[in-house]
Amino acid sequence: MGKARFAIGAIIGAVAGVIAGLLTAPKPGKDTRADLKDKAEELKRSTSEKIEDVKHRGEELVEDYKKRSEQAKKDVGEGFKAKK
Repeated sequence: MGKARFAIGAIIGAVAGVIAGLLTAPKPGKDTRADLKDKAEELKRSTSEKIEDVKHRGEELVEDYKKRSEQAKKDVGEGFKAKK
């Protein structure tokens, strides 16, 4: 949970920094808006990629857990048969 909160905080901090930098830069409003739009699209793409990565890793963990629990169930069953 701590790593997830840190990651969220880092993303929010990065977004705030980019926005502050763009808004304080000496550019015309039209250029600033275009830059903000580009950065927002880049952030959206990056976030989507990270979400897909986390989703994929979560699915792998679930599959691993299923395999391990099935093996444990099998091992326990064999243990009971051996005691009889």
